[in-house]
Amino acid sequence: MFNRLANETSPYLLQHADNPVDWYPWGETALEKAKTEDKPIFVSIGYSACHWCHVMAHESFEDEDTAAVMNAYFVNVKVDREERPDLDRIYMSAVQALTGRGGWPMSVFLTPEGQPFYGGTYFPPTPRYGMPSFIDVLKAVSDAWQNRRQELLDNSQQLVAAVEQQMEIVANAQIETLKPETLNAAYGHIQSDFDATHGGWGDAPKFPQPMTLEFLLRTHHTTGDPQALHMVTHTLDAMARGGMYDQLGGGFHRYSVDNRWLVPHFEKMLYDQAQLARVYLHAWQVTGEPFYRTVAEETLDYVAREMLSPEGGFYATQDADSEDEEGKFFLWTPEEIRAVLGKGADQFIEVYSVTENGDLGKNILELKGSFEERQALANARRRLFKAREERVHPDRDDKVLASWNGLMLAAFAEAARVLGRDDYREIAELNAEFIWSEMRSPEGRLYHTWKAGVAKVNGYLEDYTHLIEGLIELYQTTFDPRWYRAAQELADTMIEHFGAPDGVQMARLRHLPSNAFGIAGFYDTSDDHETLITRPRELQDNAAPSGNGMAALVLQRLTRLSAEPRYAELARRSLGAVQPLLARYPLGFAQWLQALRYALARPREIAIVGDVASPKTHALIDASNGYRPHQIVAAGTGSNIPLLQGREQIEGQATAYVCIDLTCKAPVTEPEALSVLLEDKSS
Repeated sequence: MFNRLANETSPYLLQHADNPVDWYPWGETALEKAKTEDKPIFVSIGYSACHWCHVMAHESFEDEDTAAVMNAYFVNVKVDREERPDLDRIYMSAVQALTGRGGWPMSVFLTPEGQPFYGGTYFPPTPRYGMPSFIDVLKAVSDAWQNRRQELLDNSQQLVAAVEQQMEIVANAQIETLKPETLNAAYGHIQSDFDATHGGWGDAPKFPQPMTLEFLLRTHHTTGDPQALHMVTHTLDAMARGGMYDQLGGGFHRYSVDNRWLVPHFEKMLYDQAQLARVYLHAWQVTGEPFYRTVAEETLDYVAREMLSPEGGFYATQDADSEDEEGKFFLWTPEEIRAVLGKGADQFIEVYSVTENGDLGKNILELKGSFEERQALANARRRLFKAREERVHPDRDDKVLASWNGLMLAAFAEAARVLGRDDYREIAELNAEFIWSEMRSPEGRLYHTWKAGVAKVNGYLEDYTHLIEGLIELYQTTFDPRWYRAAQELADTMIEHFGAPDGVQMARLRHLPSNAFGIAGFYDTSDDHETLITRPRELQDNAAPSGNGMAALVLQRLTRLSAEPRYAELARRSLGAVQPLLARYPLGFAQWLQALRYALARPREIAIVGDVASPKTHALIDASNGYRPHQIVAAGTGSNIPLLQGREQIEGQATAYVCIDLTCKAPVTEPEALSVLLEDKSS
């Protein structure tokens, strides 16, 4: 027997298609049923790689008695949070307002109009952990709906007001002038909160903070502060040596359950691979440490091997569980290692800290030896990886999300350019072609998700911003002007359909002074999106950058290519509105901090005029490479890119122009001369 989820494309929803619960997908059908039958709605929100989502499913949603109560008293709705981040943000805000915490699985009870009145996260099948049983919660909520409904409705109104207030946190903010003092204050907080022993920030569970690490790399680049670089390298070393990193297959797990990066939560998320691969790539550029390049390449190779669809889209996640046991696929006993490696096992066991007792009964591989010892064991790792491939693999969520693909596109495109990897460039181009052809409506609007040939759900702000970032990186790798045009098209669509009223006015009335407008910024959903209880406007970064934080960066980068000051003005106004938050809560606004650093850094524009296929032009392009996060490069002939317009070749030779603040240095034709200009810190 199957419920209504059997017709969905989300792997997470399909996991629940044979539950005895009469699940509905989110939509008008479920809401109308609740109104017609005068029942509250129970919404369960999770994702396919979520371990505790699977636990609650096995304990409660597969249980006939629990399902009978759910079906009798509620209209039950299952939501994939990755497919519907708008619903997740709205109802997570409500649960956090109710309980002071959040997480997944999320369990929230709504009126038939979709307004929340009670909720929580995981509920056990019997009372434990200081929590009531799920079936007791169901019965109590049903009783309250029948007998104390006005009380619930009053609670609902208060919750909705709290959610709306949170979504409009900057509604009455003043647009501040952008100040270096904000960066200094943020850096001070980051430095004081740093775990000097193990790297990273916070205690267990410890999450990677790629946006914070990127901000610190940019801080070191701008100021030369050695402590900023130390925080980065100490953290990167610890993560890549511990169980957070898959020592055999490459790629990072979601987070560490301890404070020293040893015991991971074993799921693998695409957005982590994208962001961390770029951090390690940048750290290699800055330090020259080969370990960082190796980690970056192994991470990208993992994605290419296991997370790339034949069509060119990147899959979303890999589960933590296999054979109903978390991490089983990744764990080893000494005997298993010896069976594969034979006489060579002892060195591997020593270098990777393998013991008889193990960490979870079996061993999580942790690199204790040197990088040179790791390299010497490359063949042993290959043999163990091959043996591991014979095990039952964790499930994979093979939907394609535009936003996460944009992040991954940026990683492959930049790595192709920096490392000279044509295979990475081919993957990046394939991905961009796929998204542009398969994940857009006939009107050119993005869809958020794709699976098995079906694209659906209106694109969110983060889909546009993250894909713009990927396309800018792809343009700077291939210098194919179509990718620049695609990025600008997305930016214009984003401003038109997602902008807060001031953003739309800025686009249409660009001749007016900037002080004629209100708060800048964007909503998470478009102006023609499904009407929900509030229109979400996420400012804070989470595991992936917020759409608003990324918009503040990519609009500035696009300004340099397009010669359109309106893009930068929108970005600067957004930054001016949230600036006080950046100084106080830097770990939650690190993407914004990168954008603020960019705005205050006087970015360089590099225009290289010449045939991009010629060796002389490529020599100039190669000279422009290096870790320079506050520059943009255009190359080619003709006037396809505004940054190239009006530039001419000197005596028919490939020529480079370096400009800053609308002032250009004398053009040069030799790579050495270009390098001198780019290394000049005085401008």
